[in-house]
Amino acid sequence: MAGDQPHRPRTVRLRPAAPATVGKFLDTASPEALFVLSAIAQYLGATIAVLVFDEVEPQTVAWLRMVGAATALLLVSRAAWRGWSRDELLAAAAFGIATAVMNTCFYLAIDRIDLGKSVAIEFIGPIAVAAAVTRSGRNAAALALAATGVGVLGGLEIDDNAVGLAFLLGASAMWAAYILVGARVARRRPGVAGLGIALAIGAAALTPIGAPWSGPVWTSPRLLLACVAVGVFSNAIGYGIDQYVLRRIPVRRFSLLLALLPVSAIAFGWLALSQRPSALDLGGIALVLVAVALQERDELIPTPEPS
Repeated sequence: MAGDQPHRPRTVRLRPAAPATVGKFLDTASPEALFVLSAIAQYLGATIAVLVFDEVEPQTVAWLRMVGAATALLLVSRAAWRGWSRDELLAAAAFGIATAVMNTCFYLAIDRIDLGKSVAIEFIGPIAVAAAVTRSGRNAAALALAATGVGVLGGLEIDDNAVGLAFLLGASAMWAAYILVGARVARRRPGVAGLGIALAIGAAALTPIGAPWSGPVWTSPRLLLACVAVGVFSNAIGYGIDQYVLRRIPVRRFSLLLALLPVSAIAFGWLALSQRPSALDLGGIALVLVAVALQERDELIPTPEPS
């Protein structure tokens, strides 16, 4: 008809579904499966780090790892800088600095000691956290098996590796702090915004010991890409998964599930760095897997997010 308006096709705006899909997966997948993914990401990053230690100082790789991860997380976090209370910022600062010290000590250690053994010894921190909050006989038995298995994996001649062992003990203490403070940050902030802010603070704290030796990185796209990849895999992806898991399960269960990381580190050391495990190492891996299967699979009751 003459008075009819011409037909105009409706514009349909499609919202990206990927972030929602990823978030749903992280909220519903089993913690054990998420830990395997986290371990793959973390030790893929650690393997890349070991391969660049001949050209870049370990503390510089640790610093660039924090910078790269913080940048990536803040780019994908909506309104990451808004709505922070003083207590939340203090918790994020403590979390970020503990993570920065943990990463630096760990890299200085794996520059001297095999990756798998380093992670096994570093696991003393999570074991201590799990022991402090374990209440049932079943969980105590699982903890004992995990501790024994990790002890087997971490067999080390201390006299020949005193410096490396000292760095590992420092990393271990910071790993315990990472769990306890990280749980608080994870349960107060949605997504990975809290982790992004924490890593930015940690990166700033590491600048005095990381930046001075970073010259070779800025003149080599290959080294810069490698250091950024370390941050994305080890911190942005690995620790990002941790934040989702910490919202769902108690600290005790999280700490014991971390026993899967030494197992993953042994596998990566073997496949990528030719650090072949012994028959005794395989026995330690078996004990860890039995412990993970034995522990109670309790989960936290969701609580409404603070407005």
